[in-house]
Amino acid sequence: MSIITAERIAADFEMQMTDATGNTMKMDIPIEQGGNGKGLRPMQTMLAALCGCSTVDIVSILNKQKQTIETFKVFVDGEREKNKTMALWQTIHLVFEMSGNIEPDKAFRAVQLSLDKYCSVAETLRKAGASISFTVILNNEKLNYQPE
Repeated sequence: MSIITAERIAADFEMQMTDATGNTMKMDIPIEQGGNGKGLRPMQTMLAALCGCSTVDIVSILNKQKQTIETFKVFVDGEREKNKTMALWQTIHLVFEMSGNIEPDKAFRAVQLSLDKYCSVAETLRKAGASISFTVILNNEKLNYQPE
């Protein structure tokens, strides 16, 4: 079981989240919404979790395939429902940038497997109604594969 403790560390909405082993993350809301802007916003943490979950999968898959990863970055953006108090993520797009001695088809397939089969965060977001798409850029070239 994952245990997270949330503690308000400053006036207003600034929080520090701590897991059972002492790892921390700060969460806040923007200044224009009454916060201090000193942490990730709550809905941003969902996108951050998606990046982390998929990265673990992709790196694991590529390592098992003896691919050499030199750099790896993920950029994510999304749109939330309009005019709703509880505005869920509607669309999410990830851009995976990686470099190294990696076969293009293996890079694309690793991303596809992560988002469609292994990443629990992606599945959670999909079950909440989000549509998830991705782009893979390998060694500064966009891969032109079409998802199955």
